[in-house]
Amino acid sequence: MPFEIEIKSLSDEGLGVGLLGKKKVYVPFSAPGDLVRVYKTRGKKRKILAEEFEFLRRSDLVVNPACPYAGKCGGCLLQHLPYDEQIRFKEAKLGRLLGMDIKVIPSPKIFGHRNRIDVVISTKGIGFRRYGTWWDAVEIDHCPIFGDSSGRVLSSLREFIEDHRVTLYELQKNEGFLRYIVIREGKFTGELMVNLVTSPGELPQEFPNYFDYADSVYWSVNRTPSDVSYGEIKRFWGEEYIKEKLGDVVYLIHPNSFFQTNSYQAFNLVEAVSGFSEGGRVLDLYSGVGTFGVYLARRGFEVEGIEVNPFAVEMARRNAQINGVEADFKVGSDRDVEGLSRYDTVVVDPPRAGLHPKLVERILKDEPENLIYVSCNPETLVRDLNQLSKKYSVLDAMGLDMFPHTPHVEVAVKLGLNRNQ
Repeated sequence: MPFEIEIKSLSDEGLGVGLLGKKKVYVPFSAPGDLVRVYKTRGKKRKILAEEFEFLRRSDLVVNPACPYAGKCGGCLLQHLPYDEQIRFKEAKLGRLLGMDIKVIPSPKIFGHRNRIDVVISTKGIGFRRYGTWWDAVEIDHCPIFGDSSGRVLSSLREFIEDHRVTLYELQKNEGFLRYIVIREGKFTGELMVNLVTSPGELPQEFPNYFDYADSVYWSVNRTPSDVSYGEIKRFWGEEYIKEKLGDVVYLIHPNSFFQTNSYQAFNLVEAVSGFSEGGRVLDLYSGVGTFGVYLARRGFEVEGIEVNPFAVEMARRNAQINGVEADFKVGSDRDVEGLSRYDTVVVDPPRAGLHPKLVERILKDEPENLIYVSCNPETLVRDLNQLSKKYSVLDAMGLDMFPHTPHVEVAVKLGLNRNQ
């Protein structure tokens, strides 16, 4: 039975919230002040998600999205809101979660800022997942969030598919050859990488000719049923890496390595971490490809980095080498680190799950003087800060909008040891 609700607020996940009796109904792509007629929902108890709905009245807050796929694609949940309203939403979210006023630095660019997109190649379409589904895709010609080169790459891909009649992946049956095309671009270097991810099989040898304008072309094979956009490197053409620059530091980008997806804002992030760092010796935990560690070494800090992924450690070492800096990166687990008191500053940038409990115990035991916590998940950040508050106080904090048009926000927090304990 259809029903009407007025959207009263936004949830922390960026969904509009209205009330049906005492039950909350969550409506994607909506804003406070919208009047919505809902035809179909899923979920039960106190959380109901609207799946089929129409807007009877739009809020005064709403603007026309710049992207033609907004409202369908699951990538940009907030593009119908003015950008300053998105920033206010994120500041309010951080204030509620962290119990303090935190300014969110806007992204220097809100379109063309992403340096990586993972485009699904499926019988449902070549594009991004339709919001709320894993089995459907929204067909796209380009991605304004990535930039102009996305259109060229996707046009070349479709030409290749038409010429060679290769099969597309069927999501629900786990069948088909072509699965993803991943596009990466150095925003400050202009270098372009194309990575085709397939199931096992034979790739027509003409494939790289369709992307002769790219600096690096890869073919990766996913031999598992898992729906992931990476795999075993089968072959590459052109350069083994593309490069990105953050200020005066150059980073090598490989298909299987992580790098902050917004290069323009990533520069502000490494600058923030550099400004928060004190003393001479720095430990970079969860060091990845050395994004913070190499940047800090370039600023004169003596850096050691620990990362569980051996491939990322090798990339960090190469990044240190090409920048001519001394930084010691090694393979290790967050639960096994010791001797944190030897460092003037410890930088942690954990995955969304946050810090391992044993690492929190080690920090509280060893009492490093200065701690910098970089987080992409404010919820786990709050949990960890509550534990660390036994011996540490927040001295400074800033939010950075790494992900415009989404509800996500990056946070950098500087903590100092309480000397009165």
